[in-house]
Amino acid sequence: MPRPKVFATHSLFDAARQILQESCEVEYWAKPGRPPREEVLRRVKDKEGLICLLTEKVNEELLSVAPKLLIAANVAVGFDNIDVAACTKRGVAATNTPGVLDETTADFAWTLMMAVARRLSEGEALARSGNWKNWDLDQLVGTDVWGKTLGIVGFGRIGRAVARRASGFQMKVIYTDAVRAPEEVEKELKAEFLDMNTLLGESDFISVHVPLLRETRGLFDAAKFARMKPTAFLINTSRGPVVNEAALVAALEAKMHRGGKCGGAFRGETSAEHFESRSSEGHVTSTRANLSCSN
Repeated sequence: MPRPKVFATHSLFDAARQILQESCEVEYWAKPGRPPREEVLRRVKDKEGLICLLTEKVNEELLSVAPKLLIAANVAVGFDNIDVAACTKRGVAATNTPGVLDETTADFAWTLMMAVARRLSEGEALARSGNWKNWDLDQLVGTDVWGKTLGIVGFGRIGRAVARRASGFQMKVIYTDAVRAPEEVEKELKAEFLDMNTLLGESDFISVHVPLLRETRGLFDAAKFARMKPTAFLINTSRGPVVNEAALVAALEAKMHRGGKCGGAFRGETSAEHFESRSSEGHVTSTRANLSCSN
């Protein structure tokens, strides 16, 4: 009996490859970068299985050219790239991988929070530039994380994992979510449920952990930024489109023109063209992982 054919749009780790090769004939995309759309459509035509990332749309267009397809396996927690209704209509199973990166993402959120608070990327850039000459009392002083108020937007698995980490820094934890957590969870994590507007006004750090849905796209807009403390930091390790980037840039620029300090940290789904160097009132340092500004 012939083995089912599978197209994987990205190389996989050895353990996963071993499992697949025992029962499937797998074709991997091996070139740098993501496969072009036309290449995905061409390669999936005769396949029973598709292993894809969030960058590949599994929609009616793809399903119509892959009549043999039985499963679309998304290597991601999110699945907004998959038209679940279209897959159901055609009898194609759609799967994702929830839970596998909960603690990893919480670690990364905490890393970004520490980095932006202590102005780590600015310090690294200064050290690498060769322009650093000597130490000064208030040089890149940043701000403390210990004892501050952490607002968590989205209190699911990852949000709760971040809350656990906050206990070691004696932080006050407040959160908001469409569904309030059980009382025993709130007690265990010492977390207080608040509405969004109150949370924005009280938080020193805001960590975002919501799925990308119609309701959450552009969740952080100009009105939300206006409600935040002038000194607050925004950490987004959910999906990039949850933050309205134009509103974010406007908020950062407005704050810099008032002579203040502000900052944020983001996982790499921001658009680079929105973040460029400034040299007058302040500066913005940006990588795929973080962004901060100061006067």
